[in-house]
Amino acid sequence: MNKKNTIIIACIAFSIGYLFRQQQDNKQYIKPEKALISVKESFQKKYEVSGSWIYMKPETFLKNDLQYEVYHGGITKFIDNQHVPYEFYIDAHTGTLIDMLPQHG
Repeated sequence: MNKKNTIIIACIAFSIGYLFRQQQDNKQYIKPEKALISVKESFQKKYEVSGSWIYMKPETFLKNDLQYEVYHGGITKFIDNQHVPYEFYIDAHTGTLIDMLPQHG
């Protein structure tokens, strides 16, 4: 093998490695604690938050015929002297809030 072929092979290997790394980065989850903090901070701007929780394992969530990998959690707002629980679903990859709804008892 001559020097030119070695350089070409090295460049190809580097490119493949780089693309593989980009794909792996896209599949990584954010930490559930970070997702919970972002929801709490968002709601604390408008409401007093009296409690919160989050499942640590991502789950599949279907909304509008789209499938997401989400963290499922809950937050309790203190509104009009009452504790009002809500459930939320937050994208496990991006941290985007997908859905929030009153928690059913």
